[in-house]
Amino acid sequence: MKSIFASNATQKVLAFGSLIVLFIFFSIASPNFFQFNNIISIMLSTAIIGILAVGVTFVIISGGIDLSIGTVMTFSSVIAGVFVTFWKMPIWLGVLGGLIAGTLCGFISGVVIAKLKIPAFIATLGMMMITKGLSLVISDTKPIYFTEAPGFSDISMGSFLNSIIGGLEVPNAVVIFFVVSIIASLILNKTILGRYNFAIGSNEEATRLSGINVDAWKIVIHAMCGLFCGIAGILMASRLNSAQPALGQGYELEAIAAVVIGGTSLSGGEGSILGTVIGSLLMSVLTNGLRILSVKQEWQMVVIGIVVIMAVFADIARRRKQ
Repeated sequence: MKSIFASNATQKVLAFGSLIVLFIFFSIASPNFFQFNNIISIMLSTAIIGILAVGVTFVIISGGIDLSIGTVMTFSSVIAGVFVTFWKMPIWLGVLGGLIAGTLCGFISGVVIAKLKIPAFIATLGMMMITKGLSLVISDTKPIYFTEAPGFSDISMGSFLNSIIGGLEVPNAVVIFFVVSIIASLILNKTILGRYNFAIGSNEEATRLSGINVDAWKIVIHAMCGLFCGIAGILMASRLNSAQPALGQGYELEAIAAVVIGGTSLSGGEGSILGTVIGSLLMSVLTNGLRILSVKQEWQMVVIGIVVIMAVFADIARRRKQ
């Protein structure tokens, strides 16, 4: 057990060191990188990817996987758009509707995995296609704009810290990301859900034989992941001031990569929210830095793909040593 914690800590240190190296490299390579507006842009990108990554961290620690997090995020934003724009409901009801939509998607995935015994890869792949299709059908393949809902964009782009501490213009989305991460860390490390999450990922059959209702807890874990997707969807829609139904697919790659880079094992039973936050920052800095250096988008995808493969290889090598 001690070696597992040691290797997890080592992975976090390596990820943090890589983050610092990337930050220094891009700062030297381009004077535009270390600009306040660009740093804020990095943090905003991290907020979306980071919240998705935090949610899927719970699933991966339990030994599962969720490929639908990107499209569930989009579906949640579309549902919020339906409530606020189509049905003219208050913004808070739209936000609630988006969060419920995300949670429901996660709940359904959990039921399909736990009760129907369909592999998580297939179940969440199906949910990815379903939510992508529903987003396009509900929105009639067109963006849903929140121009008639003044204040909606302030959810992400406003700064309540500026109103409390004058001059500190940190977007709400960034603050929400760190608050959500702290809450998720407390849930993972201080609650029965967190303990059972690690137990299921370490040895599901032993956990079941000890009298724990593994199926019920799997459903709860996937539903919570869906809730985090809903939060990310609301923040994304607020940032763009619109729900973009074609957006979302591909976000799961970056989020899962961030989780693995942060030290969470794809085999389950090992991981941390702090590592995921570091991994999310690393992915955002890498993507932003490549963009600042005018690297073509197709080559950006190649680099990110290589990073994902290296992260998974490092995870496998770590497991073999243990």
